[in-house]
Amino acid sequence: MVTRAHFFACLLWSSLQNSVRSSDSIFSSHERALSGTYNSYAFDTSNTSYQDTQLDNGNQTESSVSKLVDPGLSNSPFCDDSQCLRPEFPSFDYQKAVIYRYRHQPSVNLGSWFVHEQWMTPSMFKQASGKQMSEYDIASGCDSIADAQSLLEEHWDTFITEADFEYLASLGINTVRLPIGYWNLGPNFCTGTPFAAVAAVYENAWSRVIRAIGWGLLYGIGVLVDLHGAPGSQNGQPHSGISDGLTGLFSDPDNWTKTQDVLIFLAEQLCNVTNVVGIELLNEPQDSDALVQFYTETIYMIRNVSSSTASLPIYIHDGFNLGRYSDYVSQRSDFVVQDSHQYYVYTPSDASEPASSHTADIKSQVHDVLSNASCHQHGNLYVGEWSCALTPESLGQESDPNWSRRDFCTAQMQVFNSDASGWAFWSYKKENCMDDRGWCFRAAVGTCLPSNFFFYCNKPLSGQHIQSVERMLSCTTTEMDLLGRDLTQNQTETTAQDTQYDCSASSSSQGDDEKTGYCDGLATAQKFALYDSKLGFVQQYITDIVGGDRSDTYRALFVEGLLAGEQMVSNLCPL
Repeated sequence: MVTRAHFFACLLWSSLQNSVRSSDSIFSSHERALSGTYNSYAFDTSNTSYQDTQLDNGNQTESSVSKLVDPGLSNSPFCDDSQCLRPEFPSFDYQKAVIYRYRHQPSVNLGSWFVHEQWMTPSMFKQASGKQMSEYDIASGCDSIADAQSLLEEHWDTFITEADFEYLASLGINTVRLPIGYWNLGPNFCTGTPFAAVAAVYENAWSRVIRAIGWGLLYGIGVLVDLHGAPGSQNGQPHSGISDGLTGLFSDPDNWTKTQDVLIFLAEQLCNVTNVVGIELLNEPQDSDALVQFYTETIYMIRNVSSSTASLPIYIHDGFNLGRYSDYVSQRSDFVVQDSHQYYVYTPSDASEPASSHTADIKSQVHDVLSNASCHQHGNLYVGEWSCALTPESLGQESDPNWSRRDFCTAQMQVFNSDASGWAFWSYKKENCMDDRGWCFRAAVGTCLPSNFFFYCNKPLSGQHIQSVERMLSCTTTEMDLLGRDLTQNQTETTAQDTQYDCSASSSSQGDDEKTGYCDGLATAQKFALYDSKLGFVQQYITDIVGGDRSDTYRALFVEGLLAGEQMVSNLCPL
């Protein structure tokens, strides 16, 4: 829970960074680079249908979720052949992009869709070559290029479909993390890599990636594009596309340059796609000084492509060194987010520890570590992979394994909601999915995970709710245009708002940091609620969207106003 005391503690960290951070700059200089609220999700069986509409005074009113959906979109593939390099998306909508990028992000990973993992989709490896562990082993193992292309394209078209995005939206999942490999960008990006021999297999892969992003846009779902497999491999693991065990990205200048070319291409192509919430530079890279250098160089290059890429959120995995990259992010003022993955099955000590002990550790030690890191790096923390998985040994020590797994999962969600600005469950789907509540999101929903993930009312806000929020917003005045709200509208109407400060249009707040911050936070909460969302990246939002050199007092009172506004929306749920 974000409390005033907790926030002021965070501000102590911020004050130490003032000499190296510029709060009114959209991104740090190259030289400087060198040097969330808890949402109480309920376990229930309430109606969570995607399109929640009501008749009000004879007129049909849209739900809050549908506000993010572009009504001009159809079920088009967005990009229907391998020559399509510029995504055919609607014009960039800045206001909606702010919602997508800055809101709290309950997410799932779409694993083993474009980057295969043998344990998740074993049927795809029946004809694989070599060690039969990686994407390359599948592509090179079929009798012909045509056979491999047919096999993979059928998987891309059937494993996850538009219906899955509709289902996720119906649960309140508002973002997906989309793992891809460099080979998915098409044959030109395979030149000079192991995939060169099978490049033609991926002739139509990029159009499928674009289609996936388009499906997200159809249902108001943001997409974090994650480079899971880089040229040369960032970690030597099969999930990076190869199975030779070698990490060649950082030691080979050619692979280094190729990877930067891939990331610049992604940034150029996707920076003006409304529902793309960011680019993740590398998945689980091997930590080293070279990784820090790679991040610094690549972020600098992306930021200098255009004004659009300058403001594109960039996610960096911490190489399982949380402290090092917390320091790194804390020294930047641009929208850079640390991704930290949390699992409890891969070490001998984790494998043998009782589930209840893991849960206790999560509530205490893990919470403390993540909370401190989040404060240090002004809230830009994302848990990009976690699961409900526990070993049989961990569960076998519990009297009620099912309850213990649910308690374990719930504790993680509570901590990640409190200490991070978003999270992504690994993974949405796998083969034999419904038999695996540890790793399969679909099986875990309603059992070890809540039945829905909406921020308010355990369902999409109805048209009646939205009208009430709009009335609140019309009576809340601020000194700046937050998200493009028309401040010249008639604001003479008043409503009874139980708030610490009078934020009505008739009340002046000029020159009063406390009142201005509070009223801006109040208005922001109400604005995000119109899209069934809550602000997640609070400090980055103040820096980028509110702008200006805002005092610690302003920032603290902004959070108070934000929480008050969210409570006001929650109070509408009995309607």
